[in-house]
Amino acid sequence: MTERAPESRKPTLSKKLSAIAESATLKVDAKAKALKAEGRPVVSYAAGEPDFATPQFIVDAAAEALANPANYRYTPAAGLPELREAIAAKTLRDSGLEVAPSQVIVTNGGKQSVYQAFQAVVNPGDEVLLPAPYWTTYPEAIRLADGVPVEVFAGADQEYKVTVDQLEAARTDRTTVLVFVSPSNPTGSVYSPEETAAIAAWALEHGIWIISDEIYQNLTYPSTGSGTRVTATSVVEALPEVAGQTILVNGVAKTYAMTGWRVGWMVGPADAIKIAGNLQSHLTSNVNNVAQRAAIAALNGPQTEAEQIREAFDRRRKLIVSELSKIDGLVVPNPTGAFYVYPDVQGLLGRTWGGVTPTTSLELADLILDQAEVAVVPGEAFGPSGYIRMSYALGDDQLLEGVQRLQRLFAS
Repeated sequence: MTERAPESRKPTLSKKLSAIAESATLKVDAKAKALKAEGRPVVSYAAGEPDFATPQFIVDAAAEALANPANYRYTPAAGLPELREAIAAKTLRDSGLEVAPSQVIVTNGGKQSVYQAFQAVVNPGDEVLLPAPYWTTYPEAIRLADGVPVEVFAGADQEYKVTVDQLEAARTDRTTVLVFVSPSNPTGSVYSPEETAAIAAWALEHGIWIISDEIYQNLTYPSTGSGTRVTATSVVEALPEVAGQTILVNGVAKTYAMTGWRVGWMVGPADAIKIAGNLQSHLTSNVNNVAQRAAIAALNGPQTEAEQIREAFDRRRKLIVSELSKIDGLVVPNPTGAFYVYPDVQGLLGRTWGGVTPTTSLELADLILDQAEVAVVPGEAFGPSGYIRMSYALGDDQLLEGVQRLQRLFAS
């Protein structure tokens, strides 16, 4: 009798990574760019990326760094000492918290700091309160840390800002972390100092870690009918006592138009930073030294061009809110931070446009791309359906052209 050959065993992939979804914002942006490459005149509001060039003095600092052989070598995994000092100074200046440079880790962009922050404070089965709408990466980063994201939703009627009562209703004995983002991606909402202090006090009372993403803290604008610029108050400034259980994440990408340079950071208590630093020493080691030198120049140099970028965003913000508000069926809260507007589009759903009757914001986004050649990100990427995110970090002419296409589409 002939023996049967043993069946070969197929190797398996990681179940954890297989469950992680692709970034929805990058997916929509890639689709828009592919259509543009085919010659279609697509206007894309998908990418969260400033369209400005990095200020020249920052580029010059990088060019100078290229000539220094010291930058060709490994440097401390947690970052160049000079950059960690500059970040500590910025944290005191903009977040009101005095920290030692040893409490800073320089990361490969803000995404790595978000990932490492969750890895540092989340244990398997821990529940992480995630105010929604949220940036698409947060829930995936929480799951990668074996945590459980718990969405707490606030709609347009609340300016997309959750309350202490909502957080308390969602809290269980497994709640260990709160994600706090102000200004918000995707909504552009900014919590008031009073709202921020109340949330910080609640977290302090219940011994809950706060991971506070401050990447947009320098991009704020006046509220409706006010000439006074809104301030993005840090949780650690609103309530200094909460600093011992707070990790701040930030970076140069948005303020200085440096998305491609990939320099972010995390700031926090010494014990959390130590274990996050151990992780980074195995994960990536140091960030590109030339980019770090550029970031030093950005933080320590003149802020004139950064202010000009902010003023341009403010001008575009007013324009897009004004024009979108002319579309019947849209509810458009006025964002006071970041560079996004987050209209409630539920008034457009269930109605027929060009022979198509969308029932979700995902279907509506597909309709908008097909019929108006405008790319927006559907609310499903950030939480519940019924909303779209539009970045106004694109040229003024393109911004107006895209909104006018929507006006024509939804006037039919």
